[in-house]
Amino acid sequence: MAARAGVSTATVSNALNGTGRLSEPTRQRVLSAARELDYAPASTARALARGGTGVLGLTMTAYGDLPVPYTEIPYYAQLALGAISAARERGYLLMVMPSSLSPWMWLNTPMDGVIHVDPRADDPVRSLLRERGVPMACDGRPPQPHWGDVWVDTDNDAGLRLLLDHLTEAGARRIALSQPLHDNEYPHLIGRAYASWCAEHDLPTLVEEYASLPDYFTAERDAVSRLLNRDPRPDAVIGIYSDSGHNILAAARHHGLRVAQDLLVACISEDPDYAATTPPVTTLSLRPDRVSDEAVDLLIALINARTCVDRHRLVQPVLAPRRSTRGPVRRGNGTL
Repeated sequence: MAARAGVSTATVSNALNGTGRLSEPTRQRVLSAARELDYAPASTARALARGGTGVLGLTMTAYGDLPVPYTEIPYYAQLALGAISAARERGYLLMVMPSSLSPWMWLNTPMDGVIHVDPRADDPVRSLLRERGVPMACDGRPPQPHWGDVWVDTDNDAGLRLLLDHLTEAGARRIALSQPLHDNEYPHLIGRAYASWCAEHDLPTLVEEYASLPDYFTAERDAVSRLLNRDPRPDAVIGIYSDSGHNILAAARHHGLRVAQDLLVACISEDPDYAATTPPVTTLSLRPDRVSDEAVDLLIALINARTCVDRHRLVQPVLAPRRSTRGPVRRGNGTL
């Protein structure tokens, strides 16, 4: 592996163990060599040598007793698979932990560290892990930050601006946002980015909020309908959840609007089905594959007390333009 990466064996060890002062390109070169050689280090032996378990946890946001089918949501499914792969490359076992674990289980399950996904303002899981003193890296910025917080997030501001610029280039001038009410930071970051962009471009802010629980499908469709009932109505609508594109398409059909001709539609989602909808919907990817890799690397850095580490990391999103945002948009007076 050292020969493949063009580094010393000590550098290989540091890269896989999350130790040493390595540049990020060097660390990534070693990990790429490990992937090419299908190398998996003996995590258990190394963990026992330092008094650990060799096990990492991945948690999802808890909503009391409400079951959330995370594995059916493309973002979380890709995140979990990416984290499992990234942990394996670095010699760790990763457990995807159910959100319904009892406090006793959270306090006693043996693990070296945890990636906590979508921390909430009133987050029982985060509180229990902090009480236990388990190293924790968050996927998503905590809404009530502490000085020692460590997190990886997508650059939501840059992503939304990328999407809004794309819509204005397609002719949209009344771009609406369908915004969920939630106590994690994600919808608030999106909302602030949207309001800031609209102010900079002297365009109206058109927002309809809806309850994300217990049934965000119906709630969002109703919110989009309220947007489309406005006079003048929006010429583009953005949704920020995985199924938002499907919800907006349904609302547009209900109002007799033709997507791409009368209304531009886009959403933030990893769902590959949007490439085959009628019409195909433009999406912004939050890159859960990159987020999971960065989160695992950051968590292992914490576990090994690696110094000179960026404790707040941003991943750049990727826009996939499709037919739903390739106008022309028809104005209220029938002109293009």
